[in-house]
Amino acid sequence: MQTHYYLSIFPLEALIASQLDPLHFGQYMSTGKKNGSYERIMFIEIDGEFGSAFDWEYARQQCVPHADGSPKNSVWLSVYRALENVDLERLRSLYLTTADGRSLELKPEAAQPQPNSRGYYVYQEICPITPLVVSKLDPVQFSSHMTNPSNKVFVPKMAFADIKTLDLEHNMDPTASGPVYDKNLGHLRDCILAVKQGTEKPNKNVERSMQSFAYNIIDGGVYIGDGSRVIQYCMPPKEQIRQHHYDWGRSAMVL
Repeated sequence: MQTHYYLSIFPLEALIASQLDPLHFGQYMSTGKKNGSYERIMFIEIDGEFGSAFDWEYARQQCVPHADGSPKNSVWLSVYRALENVDLERLRSLYLTTADGRSLELKPEAAQPQPNSRGYYVYQEICPITPLVVSKLDPVQFSSHMTNPSNKVFVPKMAFADIKTLDLEHNMDPTASGPVYDKNLGHLRDCILAVKQGTEKPNKNVERSMQSFAYNIIDGGVYIGDGSRVIQYCMPPKEQIRQHHYDWGRSAMVL
């Protein structure tokens, strides 16, 4: 059986070896076999083996079929600084798995600068840190800033998503635009105004850590950044999800 390597970025950071294909791995991780857990998980299949940060020999020894011939579900190789030690070139498809085990596969592509008419972006940082941030910077610029060692505070690599928000400068009605970030809209509006009117800091923290996160508030997609090198996983349009991924869309409350 083939051994797959998966980088989990939500709800925890980990590198896991498994003999399950991505769809069955997502189902196993989200619904479990014996532990009764039901939770969303975001993971990326990676092209291993590489480097010396992970014990590939241990994976080869442990990730073998059970005595009855059934595949090995998981062998945990790391739960610390896993993203940091995976080269962007090794990243393959990202899978967004719902709490009932349905996965949506997103293919990687190189991110391009993405200006918008609002003049600001709202990012949910996913891994290894989890603040909610308002920023003047587009995804490529944001990655470059957050992973820049010359900054007093930085991370070596990061995963983040741009998320849907209301046009809070003109509209405070939370029912106007469908699924959006809708907690403490007054504070979010203040952060947006501070970023747009300020000249010194390009980013403003809305929440220090992730309180909740759902797939239906992802806007353009999910990004993995290492300086100005950024991999983008684009979220499909709602109509495409309706036509080709209906069950996932219903489970993820996108439809």
